[in-house]
Amino acid sequence: MKVKETLNLAKTDFPMRAGLPTREPKWQKAWDENHVYQQRQKLNEGKPSFILHDGPPFANGNIHMGHALNKISKDIIVRYKSMNGFYSPYVPGWDTHGLPIEQQLAKKGVHRKEMDMVEYRKMCRDFALKEIDKQRIDFKRLGVAGDWDHPYITLQKEYEADEIRTFGKMAEKGYIYHGLKPVYWSWSSESTLAEAEVEYKDVVSPSIYVAFPVKDGKGIVDPDAEFVIWTTTPWTIPANQGIAVNPKFNYAEVQVGDRKFVVAEDMLTQVSEELGWQDTKVLKTFTGKDMERMVAAHPLYGRDSLVINANYVTLDSGTGLVHTAPGHGEDDYNAGVKYGLPVVSVLDEHGIMNDNAPGFEGQFYEKANNTVMDALKEKNALLKLVPLTHSYPHDWRTKKPVVFRATTQWFASVDAFRQQILDQIEKVNFKPSWGKTRLYNMIKDRGDWVISRQRAWGVPLPIFYAEDKTPILEKATIDHVADLFEQYGSNVWFERDAKDLLPDGYTNEHSPHGEFTKETDIMDVWFDSGSSHQAVLAARPELSFPADLYLEGSDQYRGWFNSSLITSVAATGQAPYRGILSQGFTLDSKGQKMSKSLGNVIVPDTVEKQFGAEIIRLWVATVDSSSDVRVSMDNFKQTSDAYRKIRNTMRFMLANTTDFDVKKDAVAYDDLGSVDQYMLVRLNDVLKQSLAAYEAYDFATVDKTVTSFLVNDLSAFYLDFSKDVLYIEAEDDIKRRRMQTVMFEILLDLTKLLLPILPHTAEEIWPYLHQEEQFAYLAEMPKAQELAGADKLRAEWGKFMDFRSEVQKALEEARDAKVIGKSMEATVTVYPTAELADLLNGLNANIMQLLITSGYKLAEVGAAVPEGAVTFADGAVLVEHAAGDVCERCRMTTTDVGSDAKFPMLCARCAKIVRANFPEAVDAGLESKK
Repeated sequence: MKVKETLNLAKTDFPMRAGLPTREPKWQKAWDENHVYQQRQKLNEGKPSFILHDGPPFANGNIHMGHALNKISKDIIVRYKSMNGFYSPYVPGWDTHGLPIEQQLAKKGVHRKEMDMVEYRKMCRDFALKEIDKQRIDFKRLGVAGDWDHPYITLQKEYEADEIRTFGKMAEKGYIYHGLKPVYWSWSSESTLAEAEVEYKDVVSPSIYVAFPVKDGKGIVDPDAEFVIWTTTPWTIPANQGIAVNPKFNYAEVQVGDRKFVVAEDMLTQVSEELGWQDTKVLKTFTGKDMERMVAAHPLYGRDSLVINANYVTLDSGTGLVHTAPGHGEDDYNAGVKYGLPVVSVLDEHGIMNDNAPGFEGQFYEKANNTVMDALKEKNALLKLVPLTHSYPHDWRTKKPVVFRATTQWFASVDAFRQQILDQIEKVNFKPSWGKTRLYNMIKDRGDWVISRQRAWGVPLPIFYAEDKTPILEKATIDHVADLFEQYGSNVWFERDAKDLLPDGYTNEHSPHGEFTKETDIMDVWFDSGSSHQAVLAARPELSFPADLYLEGSDQYRGWFNSSLITSVAATGQAPYRGILSQGFTLDSKGQKMSKSLGNVIVPDTVEKQFGAEIIRLWVATVDSSSDVRVSMDNFKQTSDAYRKIRNTMRFMLANTTDFDVKKDAVAYDDLGSVDQYMLVRLNDVLKQSLAAYEAYDFATVDKTVTSFLVNDLSAFYLDFSKDVLYIEAEDDIKRRRMQTVMFEILLDLTKLLLPILPHTAEEIWPYLHQEEQFAYLAEMPKAQELAGADKLRAEWGKFMDFRSEVQKALEEARDAKVIGKSMEATVTVYPTAELADLLNGLNANIMQLLITSGYKLAEVGAAVPEGAVTFADGAVLVEHAAGDVCERCRMTTTDVGSDAKFPMLCARCAKIVRANFPEAVDAGLESKK
């Protein structure tokens, strides 16, 4: 018989190599075939609910790392809640209407203006559904659990119907109106844009100083003077209807050569330097209030341009006099309405100057910048042109500049219930906390919401027009349209005439409305997704309104968080969410936005094929996603290394509990050794900290807490010295069963604790734990306990760990000095302080075993410390080479090797164990390794 056959060597079928790329799909298939998600929901019926409402990604293209960060974060939360006492179904969703799908069809040669509308919309629908199928596969490959067979989709008939009903509630309260106002207009998309669809880029614009001759100075400003304005959009000069001044500012009329100009007094020095004015003489000063209703002459057309008061005029730049074109700016419009100024747009939907700009018709607005400046120069009104780099709005889809353009649109009046929205924000929990201020200020400062779009692929606005063009938004008509959509889908709007879409009583001969027509514009897609609180949360029986949590990227403060809040407060009086958790963006390793053109894109599929989805999930748990997150393949390599440490530690414990039956071999807590009890105390500390971190959506703390425990408490300490017990002692020895009891409990609790982050690995471990549940996800989250004597154990063993660190330093010095090789070759003598002596004597533990040495002595307190000892705060330690020979079984160096003649290669301890447990060895002897 060989010596190694007398050892309890670790053994397990749990593979060391994870093989995640090939094995994960097998687990996912098993989850699907066994309906594990549905089983989890069944177990949770009747429990308090926690609803995380999925913000719908747009159905276009395969997923990117931002999608992975978002969906995995949601999955971690939902899995945790589901295992921790909550009914937490997860219904994924998709946003399917809008311009990007129209653009994709255009790239394929489909031209919507040349097609039947119904057929075109069917093509859009088919495209969206194919994209959903692609993304669904991508999301499931990440291990995200949810009701993937029954997602919510914004093109579903039921969804569209509930969206119309939400619109109807807003209309019923008077929040929907038709008006001519300047809006963000994308000439490249031929449609209005919401604020959330606009992004800002730096551009170089021609900034110009223009002189407007005085027509009526109210006896204050000389009739031969000129008002000086500054603008970065020369093409809007033909639309000018007024000049805004701040009533609180002082203004000066100045003589410059043979001309007189009016500018803000505080801007005079700056304007003089910019325009090269010399020998400037101030003729008189007056306030902006004094200037109200003075009249200037338009420099190109000679028509009146009214001087108005406006508090938004600042002295940050320009002249203190602001060119005002109510048809091309929100502030201009609001101020112009107050003074009755005409709202005139000089652009058509393609960005071409129209008949309202005589002399410039037919020119693209950017080209018109130059021709307008040429015309101003001819009139001696252009004082200077200065190129200016500034931030300018762009269409986030086409990446082209947008303009402010007055068009007749449908609006949702935010102002009508703004305070109610702000009051609801105060009731919402935000993480990060700055999110509250951000959303609050956005609502406080935002204008009314333009909800109409001049596109084809979307939900039609359910509005009819009487023969005299009066719009009809009545409850009966809107409800009827909603019912039609629920039965037939929104394509029915385009398939039928207006009269066939109206309820009974509207089209008979007694109707006062005459012949009806219907609106051709569609709803803003943010209204689509922003209605999900009613179309999904309130509509699906397994969900509830309001949601407990919305989790999306920080851009959604102006997007989905914003539109959902407005529609929800308008329709129901309350916010659609109790909490908002926002995340930053995923960037490349240099902090740049990922883009195909830069070649810096990393997609989940690439990582999955090389490392596995589990590595992406663990990476998500390690990053601080409250701000932007940098991503590189090196990140995933490092995460893979960290995963390997977790896996190998769990595997070691599995291998050393193979012969452990928890039902008959487990040792009660009171019968455990002190160090074993301490490890269970530490386990419960880890549980307490990790569960609290899960509750705070702080996955990084969960990862750090668990990893630190695995690496520092287990691998570097408990599991390190455990080999001398697990391998060496008899199989049923109480010391061995104690350690196995601890390891098994740690295994069981950590497997469940880590499941939300590493579900594939948890399920792979689960069969080895022989639990009642078939799948780990069907188990409950472990609860932290306060064990008997926990405080005392923490204090004592905390001090011992400090002492052990000092011994390890001394061992390392002895190793460097060639006194010893491995620590098992050493014997240590400790020269303690009284406090340390009390600690070591009172621990009731095998200190030599804990230090992994072959000898340990505790000198008397006050004994002389010999030369060569390493001193530390609580004493000193002397490391010497242990006397004797190495036992071939336990590897300790001891003087009693060979004391049993039958086993000359064993120490007395090992010989005793072998005699008691291996009669065949007693009969036949042991084969020596030498």
